[in-house]
Amino acid sequence: MTTDSSRTSTTASGGISTFKGEERALRADRLGTGGLLLSVLAATAPLMVVAGVMPTTFAVMGIVGQPLLFVVLGVVLILFSVGYAEMSRHVHNAGAFYAYISRGLGGTAGAGAALVALVAYNALQVGIYGIFGFEVSGLFATYADVEIAWWIPALVAALAVGLLGWLKIDVNARVLGVLLVIEVLLVVIFDVAALADPGKEGLSLHAFNPDTLTGAGVGTALCFCIAAFLGFEQAPVYAEETSRPHVLVPRVMFLAVGGVAVFFALSSWALTVATGPAAIVGTSQKQSAGLLFFLTESRLGGTFTDVLHVLFVTGMFAALLSFHNVVARYAFAMGREGLLPAAFGRTSGSSGAPGTGSLLQTVVAVVVVVAFAIADDKPAGDPTAPVLQLFTWFGNIGALGVIVLMAAASLSVVVFFVRRGAAGTQAWRLVTSALAGIALLVIAGYTVKDFEVLVGAGPDSSLSWVLPGIIGLAALAGVALGLVLRVRAPEKHARIGLGNEAFQLDKAASS
Repeated sequence: MTTDSSRTSTTASGGISTFKGEERALRADRLGTGGLLLSVLAATAPLMVVAGVMPTTFAVMGIVGQPLLFVVLGVVLILFSVGYAEMSRHVHNAGAFYAYISRGLGGTAGAGAALVALVAYNALQVGIYGIFGFEVSGLFATYADVEIAWWIPALVAALAVGLLGWLKIDVNARVLGVLLVIEVLLVVIFDVAALADPGKEGLSLHAFNPDTLTGAGVGTALCFCIAAFLGFEQAPVYAEETSRPHVLVPRVMFLAVGGVAVFFALSSWALTVATGPAAIVGTSQKQSAGLLFFLTESRLGGTFTDVLHVLFVTGMFAALLSFHNVVARYAFAMGREGLLPAAFGRTSGSSGAPGTGSLLQTVVAVVVVVAFAIADDKPAGDPTAPVLQLFTWFGNIGALGVIVLMAAASLSVVVFFVRRGAAGTQAWRLVTSALAGIALLVIAGYTVKDFEVLVGAGPDSSLSWVLPGIIGLAALAGVALGLVLRVRAPEKHARIGLGNEAFQLDKAASS
């Protein structure tokens, strides 16, 4: 039996759970299919993609066939999800990517993946504060005739997200769900209106013609479009907080990928129908991020467009909260397994949330926003203004990191099942994982090659290698940490990727 001392460790002030097992494990049964689906879909920020990513891709890349790109990427990510979902049946760990990579490629590779994940998801989350602050300040100027600096609403949002991050995950899911459903509904209304009132070319399907995917911009367009999917891969992060992770996590991943692919393909097609395929590139270049609002103004009126502007901002807030929750859980998993200080591997109070990881992410966000605010010496409309650089730089760093993680996870799936002697029974999953891994490596290659285009820098700019180099440095630092643990603390190295299973082993050994 365990002694009383081994079961303890409450703190009078910290609100840490009474039992070590509760400290080191996230609370189960918090999320069902609906809550989990809404939590991961919120990160895709559908309105931000339709209003921001799609017009930018049309304008910068000149690719009319963006709807077809979403279909192609949907197929690639479904192939990826086949093996990834199967891994989720065998491994339940808030570390998700790095846990899977650890099980397939070893603890040292897993440590590298852990640091890449922490950097990538932090970058994705923090980058959104730039565009969020920019849009909120614009709303105040337009509707209240009040000028406020972009960093003020950005910092307020960071504190609000940090506070919500300490609450129960099911509370977060409800907040995310309300915001997500409303913005999706508004985009669907636009889609219907565009199809009911098409441009000069009518209900043209030209955007789905393979001939539209020719030219030098296709590779970079893939990078833009795959970033729109990011969020579906987060489902395994919440596995410990679901009642039946082996059922719910795969179900949610397939629903998310399929739903996102169809939704974005139809919405980008609706944009081409509204302007006409021949005019979509020129109109996007003229209207930029105002394309969607320009099109709704003429079809659905000023009031609808005003509401859409507000929901554009709330959708970004939902994405901020979703990515914040993911970062907090990665930090929790890393703290539990010795890759971060042990304080990160504990849950807090009655909420059972990973409070220390949540606090870390909030501090990172505030520090970065303050740094960019101090450097902000240009008008907000200038594309080189720090407020917009925050979004483009950090968003693309994060997207590159997640693409690399997905490619590594695909390889890990193959190795994991081969080592378990299950290559025969899992043959078709190994094939789909290998195909997805190859496709993701190609996309990662294009992302690095065209990074100066993605961040709006010149061809000779050092940003073209400094920014993607951050992901490379994170991987090297993580691998170095893994090697040090392997030599100096082999028991910690052996825990990498085990998550709550390591606690169960400790509990059994002490019984």
